[in-house]
Amino acid sequence: MTSSETNPRPGPGVQEERPIASAAWELLIPAVSAPARQRGRALQSALREAVRSGRLAAGTRLPASRELAADLGVSRGLVTEAYEQLTAESYLRSGRGAGTWVSGGVRPAARGARDLAPRAPGVRVDFRPGTPDLSLFPRSAWGAAHRAVLGRLPHSALGYPDPRGLPELREALAALLTRRRGVVADPERLVVCSGVAQATTLLGFVLRGRGAAEVGVEDPGSPEHAALFASAGLGTVPLPLDGEGLAVAPLLRSGVRALVTTPAHQFPTGIAYSAERRSRLLDWARSSSAVIMEDDYDGDFRYDRAPVGALQGLDPEHVVYTGSVSKSLAPGLRLGWLIAPASMTDEIVDRKRTMDLGNPAIDQAVLADFVTRGGYDRHLRRCQRAYRERRDAMTAALEEHFPGAEVSGIAAGLHIIARLPERCGSRADILVRAAAAGIALRPLSDYGTADAEDPAVRLVLGYAHLAPADIAHGIRLLARGLTAS
Repeated sequence: MTSSETNPRPGPGVQEERPIASAAWELLIPAVSAPARQRGRALQSALREAVRSGRLAAGTRLPASRELAADLGVSRGLVTEAYEQLTAESYLRSGRGAGTWVSGGVRPAARGARDLAPRAPGVRVDFRPGTPDLSLFPRSAWGAAHRAVLGRLPHSALGYPDPRGLPELREALAALLTRRRGVVADPERLVVCSGVAQATTLLGFVLRGRGAAEVGVEDPGSPEHAALFASAGLGTVPLPLDGEGLAVAPLLRSGVRALVTTPAHQFPTGIAYSAERRSRLLDWARSSSAVIMEDDYDGDFRYDRAPVGALQGLDPEHVVYTGSVSKSLAPGLRLGWLIAPASMTDEIVDRKRTMDLGNPAIDQAVLADFVTRGGYDRHLRRCQRAYRERRDAMTAALEEHFPGAEVSGIAAGLHIIARLPERCGSRADILVRAAAAGIALRPLSDYGTADAEDPAVRLVLGYAHLAPADIAHGIRLLARGLTAS
C-alpha cells in the first residue's frame, strides 16, 4: 500500500496537509468554560477566530470530531455541529474520508480600529479655529432630556422617521430660528440633516440635477465647500470679497446661478455683510433666477450688539438657509437643518431619503425636548458670556505681546483675524517657529487665494475652546517663539 493510500491528500485546489500544532486545540479551551447553553456558539466563535487570525493556517487538518471532543471534554455532537457550521460558512472544508481542513479561501482581517478624528498630537496650544468649548456641553440637562424622551417615546417612533425629521423637532427649530435669527421657517420646508456639510451636499445634488455645473464660493471661505460640492459633481468658482461682503461685479462676470455665503459673520475674515450688499445679492438672485445658500454657522454669537437677522428672512424663495448645533453645542452630535424654497423642497427631501433615510429618531427627540424646554437658550447665554470673555482675553494678550498687531472683523463668533507686525517675519517663518514652540496656527492664506500674494501675515486665531489663562499662555509662547534667535 502506498503512502498516499494511508495518508489521503485533499482534493484538487486544496493545500498540502499541515498537521495541526500540538497546542492549537488549546485555543478552543476557553470556549468550553462558557455556560452550557452558550458553549456551542462559543466554540464556533473561537474556532472561527482562530482561522481568521491565521493561528489555524490554511491547509491545516483538524482533529477528528471524536478526538477533539475528548480533548476538550465536551460532547462529540458539539464539535460536529461546529465543524458543520464553519464548513457551511467556508471557513473549513471536508471530504468523505479525508477529514476536515482549514479552507484556503480565508484571509486574515486587518486588526484594530484607527481613529481618524482630527487631532493635534504634541501641540501645547491649539489656536486653529472652528471648535467650541466642548467642556461647556450641558451633560446634565442633555441627560435629563434623554431620559425624559426615552420614557415617553412611543414604540412607533423608533421606526424609520420622516426623512425631513421628526415633526416635533422641525416645529421646535422653526420657532427657535424665527425668534432668534429672523428666518421664515415653515416646518414643512425644514429638513433635519447631519450638519451643514450634509445640507451642502443635498443642495449640490439638487443643483446638479437641475443642470448646474458650478457654484460660487467666497474667497477666502470655508475649504470644505469645494470638496462637498465636488462629491455632488459640481465645481466651485472662488469669488473675492471686499469690505462689505462678496463683491458683486466678479459675481456677475462669473455666470454662476448658485452661491454660498456667510453674511452674518463671514468665515474666515470676520466681516458682516453690509445692508447694501445683502440687497444687491438678493437683486442678483431674483434677476438671474439664482439661489443663495446661507451658511449661518455661528450667527448666535455677537458680542457688541444683537445679531443681524438672517438673509433668508428677506427672500425665502431665493435663499436656502442652513445651520447646525456644531458651534453651539458640539459637532459630534451631527445635527443641523436646511430650510428650502418651496420650489426645491420636494427634490431635497427625496435626495435626503435616498441618502440615509433620515437622522436618528432618539437624537432628534432629545434636541426637540432640549429646545422646547428652554435648555438651548440657557446654554447659548452661557456660551455667549464665556466666548465674549475669551475674545477679550485674546485681544488683550495680542496687545501685550504683539504691540501694533491689528484685529479685524466684528466682535462675534469663535475666532479673530490678527495681522501681525512686519517685525515678526514672513508667513513661512512664523509658521515654522510657531510649530517649534508647540503652537498650532492657521494663516488666512489657508482659506483661499485672495491672501496668498499679500506679504502681510494674517492669522485666524480660534479662542472659544481655550480658557482665558490658556489663551494668554499661548500668545506669550508664540511671542517668545518668534523672537527666539
